[in-house]
Amino acid sequence: MEIQLSKCKLRPWRIEDADSLVSNANNQNIAKNLRDIFPYPYTFNDARFFIIHIANSKKKLTLAIEVEGKAVGSVGIHPQNDVYRKSGELGYWLGETYWGRGIVSEATNAIVHNAFENLDLNRIYACVFVQNAASMRVLEKCGFVREAIHQKAVIKNGVIMDEYIYVCFRD
Repeated sequence: MEIQLSKCKLRPWRIEDADSLVSNANNQNIAKNLRDIFPYPYTFNDARFFIIHIANSKKKLTLAIEVEGKAVGSVGIHPQNDVYRKSGELGYWLGETYWGRGIVSEATNAIVHNAFENLDLNRIYACVFVQNAASMRVLEKCGFVREAIHQKAVIKNGVIMDEYIYVCFRD
């Protein structure tokens, strides 16, 4: 699946994206706003593992964000299980060089629209660390609303902090 947008293209990850993935993902300013599963430093082996894992995953809708012919970020919807099976979690990141251009907002709108059309979901949510005001603005621009604040819910780099939950619904 490829989705051509005005500022970027969303497409499947390819093994040849590994070098671009490392050069964009190996950034503490990105890693500090993501779960610990996103490593820092980000190595070539991390990139290969991620690309192979995504290629073999049947439940996730995770696409590369391509700008100027290079994979410079990622956006995805992760359907949940059990009683949460009608919910999907949105996740994204973008290389710092590309921040402030509206790329993530455009990619988020496109993937959410695609997920509601093609996946059996009623609700898509995103979790944002308290200090990530830029991500909160992206979500609000895309029609998400703040649903909850989980106080002292996460620990990142030794700091316990709040997590904001944003949500949008199929209807």
